[in-house]
Amino acid sequence: MHLKQLNLTQYKNISSKSFTFNPKINCFIGDNGIGKSNIIDSIYHLAFGKSYFNPIGTQNIQIDKEFFVLDGRFDISGREEKIICSLKKGQKKILKRNGKVYKKITEHIGLIPTVIISPADRDLISDGSSGRRKFMDGVIGQTDSNFLQNLIEYNKILSQRNALLKFFAMNNIYEADSIEVYNEQLIRRSSPIYEKRSAFMKNFTPVFNACYQKISNGRENITLNYESQLQKKKHKELLIDSIEKDKILHYTSKGIHKDDINFLLQGQPIKKFGSQGQQKTFLVALKLAQFDFLKKQTGTAPILLLDDAFDKLDQKRVSKIISLVDQNDFGQIFITDTHEERTVEALRESKSNYQIFKI
Repeated sequence: MHLKQLNLTQYKNISSKSFTFNPKINCFIGDNGIGKSNIIDSIYHLAFGKSYFNPIGTQNIQIDKEFFVLDGRFDISGREEKIICSLKKGQKKILKRNGKVYKKITEHIGLIPTVIISPADRDLISDGSSGRRKFMDGVIGQTDSNFLQNLIEYNKILSQRNALLKFFAMNNIYEADSIEVYNEQLIRRSSPIYEKRSAFMKNFTPVFNACYQKISNGRENITLNYESQLQKKKHKELLIDSIEKDKILHYTSKGIHKDDINFLLQGQPIKKFGSQGQQKTFLVALKLAQFDFLKKQTGTAPILLLDDAFDKLDQKRVSKIISLVDQNDFGQIFITDTHEERTVEALRESKSNYQIFKI
């Protein structure tokens, strides 16, 4: 699978650009702020129906313009697939495959397996648990549509339960039967989600460890530790035990929406004890493990997007990453960098063909 052609119209700071890509490695070189990341993001947008960097659709329209259009031609199993994503102010986003509009964007997820490595990934370490859950769910969702649907329904019911708790508080009332209806609906969906997440982390962690050791030459001990309140109690018990607290807080305090992944270096949180280089290596390994997992599950090498992925890494680790992705089991790769010499030096040792675009 690879992206053959890409056309961007009024997307972010790009008025109009067209590219024809190498099926292996493509590099965008240029100064910061010139639009390299926007090109990478447009590819992600075509794969997922949304921007990686800015989920607010209208903010991806070029300033003072009314719409954007992304047009990608993909080769998937030897067949051309034309994917178009467009948005006009005041209207609903449209995602089309070979001229046919998707009724739900979720129907598109998984057609174009894609992994992105970006400086924005540092939020996975520095921010709260939400981003780490999204990472976990994003990987599983690309290979399991039932999981994705369960998750969407769970979050919708969760919002409704929270709204009901706020309504009770504002009106100084409480209806246990009404809460029980939402409890039952949450429980029905939470167990399958928890089981999928648990199975995923069990399979994913060894792959991640292997990727990290390859990049760091085995010098450091790292691990991932999945945490869920359902590991200690059933969801029904959690909801019953926390109802008084929920009434005070006006939201649901217990459940799988509180799951998290601990990132550990030498048994300690990498957020506090890891250097910038170690944290960057950790995140790159996390995404390369995501690549391996998706490839194994789908039988197809995902598209790999490396957006300024070499920032804060020494040349040795840059070359190591290039050598890891420059293997037969990798498919098409897109790279952005501000340092042409750094990228070119690493690519000179590459076994694959590559193309450089100076932006």
